[in-house]
Amino acid sequence: MQSVSKTLLALAVACSAASGLAQDTSTPLSQRQKAPESKLTIPAGAQILVALKSAISTKSAKVGDPVYASTSFPSVQNEKVLVPAGTYVQGRISSITRPGRVKGRAELLIHFTTLIYPSGYTVLLPGAVDNVPGAEHSTVKGEEGTIQQNGEKGKDAATVAGTAATGTLIGAGAGGLKGAGIGAATGGALGLAIAMLSRGNDVRLDAGTSIQMVIQREVNVDADRVEKSAMRGEYVRVEQ
Repeated sequence: MQSVSKTLLALAVACSAASGLAQDTSTPLSQRQKAPESKLTIPAGAQILVALKSAISTKSAKVGDPVYASTSFPSVQNEKVLVPAGTYVQGRISSITRPGRVKGRAELLIHFTTLIYPSGYTVLLPGAVDNVPGAEHSTVKGEEGTIQQNGEKGKDAATVAGTAATGTLIGAGAGGLKGAGIGAATGGALGLAIAMLSRGNDVRLDAGTSIQMVIQREVNVDADRVEKSAMRGEYVRVEQ
């Protein structure tokens, strides 16, 4: 009898284990416990170098126009790649100011909104312009990163001086020293009028212009997907 009891007990334990295994396999995948995703954080204040894919000018651009760029150099922290080189960056033009005729410089405000990693992994971000090392005659002002065209006092002075000199020559030919003085005054006034009626230069950023983008607040990214993107980005660049 003891032998029979032990056999029945062993069969009961085996059936119970098999039943539990069957229940576990039948549980839907969505309800099973998942391993937590590993996260990386792009910190607020991180600077990422990007290059424009197409030109932008305050003469022709409109508020809301898209901006296309790509990262020129990987962003790394604690030996972890946060944003690999070759990641696409999208943005929008938020504000445009045309240069004035009498005063007022051209200004351009861009906000970056999206990172598209080489694998297609997409992350939303708040990004602004911190510097434009690749643009001549333009500077960045304010926390939002407004790109402003430099002043043109030298150009205006040259215009006035040039027309005054021309007037002097014409006046001298017509009436000696007196004519030269009148011609200089007339030419100077004409040059001043031309300078006042002419618009200043627009902000123009050519394709390939380097822009230093700054992340305005921290952004969490999936470490596994970033790592795959980094490997894919390296592969693509080697093949090119």
